[in-house]
Formats: sequence, C-alpha cells, structure tokens
Amino acid sequence: MTPDEHVVLVDTEGNAIGTAAKATVHGLDTPLHLAFSSYVFDEQGRVLLSRRALHKITWPGVWTNSCCGHPLPGEPLPEAVTRRLSHELGLAAGQVDLLLPRFSYRAVMDNGTVERELCPVYRVLVTSEAAPNPDEVDDVRWMPWKEFTDGVIGDRLPISPWCREQVPQLVELGADPLTWRAADPADLPPAAR
Repeated sequence: MTPDEHVVLVDTEGNAIGTAAKATVHGLDTPLHLAFSSYVFDEQGRVLLSRRALHKITWPGVWTNSCCGHPLPGEPLPEAVTRRLSHELGLAAGQVDLLLPRFSYRAVMDNGTVERELCPVYRVLVTSEAAPNPDEVDDVRWMPWKEFTDGVIGDRLPISPWCREQVPQLVELGADPLTWRAADPADLPPAAR
C-alpha cells in the first residue's frame, strides 16, 4: 500500500460517493467501500488459498481465498484483480471471470475493527505457481475445490469471514469451478462498471 492509495466509497446501492485514503478506512466505523475477492484455480480445478501476512490490519494470519483487494479510483475491477495477483502472489492472471457481481459483507474482528465491503467475486485461471510477497501473504497452498468447500461449509476449515460467506454462493454455481458460467458485468454495482 502506498501512503496515498485511495479506495472508492459507495452507498448501499453501489454508487460511488467519494474516495478515502486506504490507510484511514479500516477501523471501528469503516465506511462501505469497493473491493474484490478472487479465487485462483489451476488446470486441475484446485483452488489457491492464501494466509494473510501477520502484520495485516484486518484478519492477520488468517487463511482466505486467493487474493482480495481494492480497485484504485477509476480502475476497472478485472485490472485491479490482475494488478493485485501480480503484486501479492507473483501470478500472471489468465482468464478473469466475474462470478458474484453484488457480493457484500460486514465483519467485525475481536478488537472491534470492522471490514465493510461491496466486493464482487472473480475466478482466475493460472498455469504457474505462486511466488508470495511476504508483505502481503504469509503462506499459500493448493486444495481440491470439493475438499475446500466441504471443509468451509462443515466448519472444519478456519477461514476468513468473507470467504465463509462466499463459498456457499459459489457452490450454487456447480460442482466444477472450471465450468462455471461467468456473470454479466452489467450486473455489477454502478461504481464497479
């Protein structure tokens, strides 16, 4: 994160209402802001999980989906996904598909820090191994999709709160993540189009 990096603030309908410095938005009264989540898959349909760096402000050391982030003001979401995958995991994104255009969540850490995001979800296909950036990611591991979803839904796999909410919605798209039909970008909230 650069000191002047900004996030897009949104209203509950997904309209942009301004920007704020990323360093200032995560606290006890976090405003709703635009973000994304991505799930990286290899050719066998395994999902790449990442463990958040231990010095992160929100959910340090917690296992989660492949990569999350915030688009810069005016940056198209697929470009933000590609940028963050390169920065956090050293991955060149292949195909980037929108899956859940209007996913949104609010989660509160034990210390009261709130995460509150309008967070479209993407699938990314890659053919290379991750090279985690230690400033962002503590560890990574590949897992078969069904093993992962069974662990999350069965509450046997500790995972980030946003991922826990996303997985049941992704399961509804079908058993094989490589064959999921992409969502229509026109269904994205206005601030993300």
